[in-house]
Amino acid sequence: MPAARPIVTVVRAGRQSYAAGLRIQQQLAKQNVSQYSDFRNFLLLLEHDPVYTIGIRTKGYTDEDEKKLRKLGADFHRTDRGGLITFHGPGQLVAYPIINLRQFTPSIRWYVGTLERTVIEACRQMGLPNATTSKDTGIWVDDRKICAIGVHGSRYVTTHGIGLNCSTDLKWFEHIVPCGIEGKGVTSLTEELGRHTSVAEATDVLLDSFGKIFECCVRTETQARVTN
Repeated sequence: MPAARPIVTVVRAGRQSYAAGLRIQQQLAKQNVSQYSDFRNFLLLLEHDPVYTIGIRTKGYTDEDEKKLRKLGADFHRTDRGGLITFHGPGQLVAYPIINLRQFTPSIRWYVGTLERTVIEACRQMGLPNATTSKDTGIWVDDRKICAIGVHGSRYVTTHGIGLNCSTDLKWFEHIVPCGIEGKGVTSLTEELGRHTSVAEATDVLLDSFGKIFECCVRTETQARVTN
């Protein structure tokens, strides 16, 4: 008999500060299970209050740089994800898969590639067929990044994830070199499609794409038990 598809429970957390979103991730990832097959997989969906985050490769962002960014009205966090500096804020769909890769394919390289394909498929479904990968991380439309990707894995349990620009105010990115990549810009679904594209619209499409590309059963709980 074919193996059962992994089940992934969707948690819609709404708008959260970055710190609150991190606490929810940690809560969902910290499971006392003896077998990886008993691990409960989650897909945490939210929007963040304006925040700049830096990954494990800080590339020279000093305390003074942090102060300047905070003066813009955004928060600032140093994280344990991969990647360099990026921005999260209203109008951006943030998706954090908290999954045990042993139920899928136990490889971070496979995981990142599958995340990329998930976003590309979602963009295609929304009418943007030229979203793709490049030698730089993330998903791109020509030389403009539409989705940032930064993940963390510990004992095959993933945290962090993607930030897909839907109707994000792109001016926030003007104060940084997004993901440390010189000479390239950022864009959004709204910008590329020529119409307002909400996080809610993109969420429905991303969930469909996630289930298809990760070959899993995506389930939404009406009452997600998470605490901030």
